[in-house]
Amino acid sequence: MEYRLLGGSGFSVPALSFGTATFGGGNEHLRVWGATQVGEAKRMIDLCLDAGVTLFDSADAYSGGLAEEILGQALAGRRDKVLVSSKAMFAMGPGPNEIGTSRHHLMAAIDASLRRLGTDYLDLWQMHGFDAFTPIEETMRALDDIVRAGKVRYIGCSNYSGWHLMKSLGIADRYGWTRYVAHQAYYSLVGRDYEWELMPLGLAEKVGCVVWSPLAGGKLSGKIARNKPAPAGTRVAVQGANGPQIPDEQFYDIVDVLEDLAKETGRSVSQVALNWVLRRPTVSSVVIGARNEAQLKDNLGAADFVLTPEQVKRLDDVSERPPAYPYWHQRKPLAAVRNPVPV
Repeated sequence: MEYRLLGGSGFSVPALSFGTATFGGGNEHLRVWGATQVGEAKRMIDLCLDAGVTLFDSADAYSGGLAEEILGQALAGRRDKVLVSSKAMFAMGPGPNEIGTSRHHLMAAIDASLRRLGTDYLDLWQMHGFDAFTPIEETMRALDDIVRAGKVRYIGCSNYSGWHLMKSLGIADRYGWTRYVAHQAYYSLVGRDYEWELMPLGLAEKVGCVVWSPLAGGKLSGKIARNKPAPAGTRVAVQGANGPQIPDEQFYDIVDVLEDLAKETGRSVSQVALNWVLRRPTVSSVVIGARNEAQLKDNLGAADFVLTPEQVKRLDDVSERPPAYPYWHQRKPLAAVRNPVPV
């Protein structure tokens, strides 16, 4: 397994990491994703470790903490062999202080996550979303204190806009606090908005991307194609598409190219889709999930081959979407702006 530095840090992470949103199935919404219990979780972790995947990602909100508990039990006795990341921000109870990224909530949330995971520290802790009600200074200072206390080694964010992330980095730099080195973001062949602002920001500020839902919630698993609807009971069939909506015809065009490349490379459709994301700028790790061991084995094979430049271009071209303003305007040739035709 290839290891990559996480953003501008000296922390190495595997190109593929394993997500545990499928652990527990603690509510109706998440049961459609999966309901993995401790026994199967242990077997999946064994498969990951055999493949060199040592980073396991969770969140306190996954099944109300149950996913963290299952992960902690499955990792018992081998904490020193793995990297563990989790997230906090979403509501963990009915109280007004049981949500968000306030100092009050974060101090309680990190202790609760460590207790559920059965560990003294997290390798990476990420804010699961942006909290517009809490001053960014409060969040960043609390995170710095948590890092200095030894409870967390690196921090990241998730689902931030460009200005959310840039302001957070600016505040951290101003006061000498710990800065975000990772941004866990949605990115796939059917959802390339990450490229418009967050990818250039990641390059400029050395923030590594930890990609979530690289298969668009199962749409790019190879189970859906022209005249081939989502199988009954799957996540897509029950809950619909994950992420941004694209025209049906473009989606099927993307799948057509994926199927062609799968035949050319002797790989599965999902492996090709994952491999495209793996090779994009700023991507430090791609989070794969699985409802069962067969899915996991297939996804683990996504990192051990490289698409040719021509194959990548075919996927780039078929998945291209018109950018939102002001990004379409910024694509105008700079020379035309700097050297206007004399009047």
